[in-house]
Amino acid sequence: MPALPEDLFSCLEGLDIQTATHTHAPVYTVSEAKTVRGGLPGGHSKNLFLKDKKGALWLVVAEEDLAINMKGLRRSIGAAQLSFGRPELLLETLGIEPGSVTPFAVINDHERLVTVILDSALLTHDPLNFHPLTNAATTSISPDDLIAFLRAEGHDPLILDLSTTAPE
Repeated sequence: MPALPEDLFSCLEGLDIQTATHTHAPVYTVSEAKTVRGGLPGGHSKNLFLKDKKGALWLVVAEEDLAINMKGLRRSIGAAQLSFGRPELLLETLGIEPGSVTPFAVINDHERLVTVILDSALLTHDPLNFHPLTNAATTSISPDDLIAFLRAEGHDPLILDLSTTAPE
């Protein structure tokens, strides 16, 4: 069984990581998230679950309005041709549904199949805001604590300047 938000919060508490969670109507896109978050401070993201043609899996966590050039990203990370991972693969690997993609989902990647890429510009915001395994809530966490969580889950993230992959 995939972890539930309560399991995530227990894990974070066990790591002595402080968070704050705000519930809201379920959202499926960045545009929808902007309408329900009100004045929630900090960095907001888009999270892309990608697969390359050789089968490698990637979770790209970038500033919500950043345009990402897939060819440029592929070159930056040394991947084969990238495409979006199927919803079935997302559920199988990260235990979540589309609309709930979040770096917190690595709690379900026990086989360490997914490489996490964090946008360096996103990490300049404090706090950062992500879905806590459900798209009906947003959890705020400091950048350092996000990285500590990812490392505790065996996912040492790649931190890249994703603006260099933006279309020209």
